[in-house]
Amino acid sequence: MAMVSLAPDTASSSAKVRAATDAPAALICRNLWKIYGANAEAFLRENPMPTHAEVRAAGLFAAVRDASLEIRQGEIFIIMGLSGSGKSTLVRCLSRLVEPTGGSVFYEHQNLLRMSPAELIQVRRHKMGMVFQNFALLPHRTVLGNVAFPLEVQGMPKEEREARALKMIDLVGLTERAGYYPRELSGGQQQRVGIARSLAVEPALWFLDEPFSALDPLIRHEMQNEFLRLQRMLSKTIVFITHDFDEAIRLGDRIAIMKDGAVIQVGTAEELVLNPASDYVSAFTRHVARAKVLTAGGVSVPVTPGEALGATVPARALVAEVAEVVLTSNLPAAVVDKNGMVIGKLERANVIANLVGGVP
Repeated sequence: MAMVSLAPDTASSSAKVRAATDAPAALICRNLWKIYGANAEAFLRENPMPTHAEVRAAGLFAAVRDASLEIRQGEIFIIMGLSGSGKSTLVRCLSRLVEPTGGSVFYEHQNLLRMSPAELIQVRRHKMGMVFQNFALLPHRTVLGNVAFPLEVQGMPKEEREARALKMIDLVGLTERAGYYPRELSGGQQQRVGIARSLAVEPALWFLDEPFSALDPLIRHEMQNEFLRLQRMLSKTIVFITHDFDEAIRLGDRIAIMKDGAVIQVGTAEELVLNPASDYVSAFTRHVARAKVLTAGGVSVPVTPGEALGATVPARALVAEVAEVVLTSNLPAAVVDKNGMVIGKLERANVIANLVGGVP
């Protein structure tokens, strides 16, 4: 049986370097709440698990409701939902830019909610990077000055901070524009400066809140490619907010979907498509091109003993990547795991059903 080789396409889920599923948790939140309104903390103490209706009846608003997540070291963890679902508030609670009303947040086995302001500042300055939709570049500083700014805040000597800033500028492909001011840059270039600035502190944990949503589609696609390139080089632990499921599929290792402040489901894109936990999750995945999400292993079926099989395809390969070899063969393809063991087969009817969006 011939083994199908996969093209090194950065947009491909299978070609993307994904975090190990057994990687240790880098960031953990447990039963996290953010309730706005008078006496919110007292209300939560008296009502540890209030319903959405009970919160509203008390004249309060729950932006985050009982959220629990474990984000693995080195993974791109996507948080998505419609506008007002609580995704941005959740990320701000994880970094304590917004003070949670209840729950816990652990980073490197330390509870961020118990840190003093001085301790938290040190963690943010040295271990966290943040990129938001609003680039917030300093208009009176050049690209070099903007990227070096967080290092200046740290107190790093000028020569050292500019050397590191230039390294980050080169990483995002803006070396020739190091002396430009923000007004002299395109939107995509400004976003690259924001990314370089957040990377200058060499963060282990990187928060990005819809960083590409203000860009036009072509530049957005280019920035996604750039983002994946950087992650292959740097292997950061990343929390990335988006409302675009296509972007989530392209970038993420796992996806958390939120609604009304609550985390509805967490899983890979394939898991969300195949096993949505609710109609709300189904609505997010309804128009997804299934062949670009589902893997050969995910949709394979058992092999009959003694059955003849054709080409061999990796279980991690997307259906779209192996469709041609399956459709042009008279025999089902053998689906193999990373050790080369046959774990199932992929048939023409199975591939066709997924290419047209149906369920086999």
